[in-house]
Amino acid sequence: MYDWLLPRGEQVLTGDSFFHLSAYGQALPGLNLCGAGRVVCLIDPVGDVYACPFAIHDDFLAGKVREPGGFARVWRDSALFRRLREPQQGGACSSCSFYDTCKGGCMAAKFFTGLPLDGPDPECVQGYGEPLLAAREAVPKPSGDHSHRTRPVDVAIVRRTDLERPPVGPCAEHPLASVPSA
Repeated sequence: MYDWLLPRGEQVLTGDSFFHLSAYGQALPGLNLCGAGRVVCLIDPVGDVYACPFAIHDDFLAGKVREPGGFARVWRDSALFRRLREPQQGGACSSCSFYDTCKGGCMAAKFFTGLPLDGPDPECVQGYGEPLLAAREAVPKPSGDHSHRTRPVDVAIVRRTDLERPPVGPCAEHPLASVPSA
């Protein structure tokens, strides 16, 4: 993967700001931005779409796949996603010499530690988050249990006779099962 990304790094944006692929000791370009709502999101078990897998809170709820238009409408038209896709200014981090490396860090880490979203990451290696952590007043509380709702969720049981076509074969467990063998 590293060898493939090396010549293409400037054109490949993964959104993995803190899971850098740096097998040979240096981070690759294009792997240093928050991908929330840009290249990644989370769909919870009841169909709610959140901007980030680490920010499951009503403030980051972009929409619901069970509403008209489904996921495609949420991904394309969500006001939250449109706002996250706008060019970021960097906030408090823009003057830091390391801004090009971390792009301000993790939005979820900032939010759940009570730091402003345009402030430094609480785990900033330069220590810029420490004074803000010491001075913060309140830490956001969970906006509810997002694993289930009080109302039942309709589940349709599909019988084999209801399928338009039968399965092509048993479930293949190998991750490259669909790749034709040479």
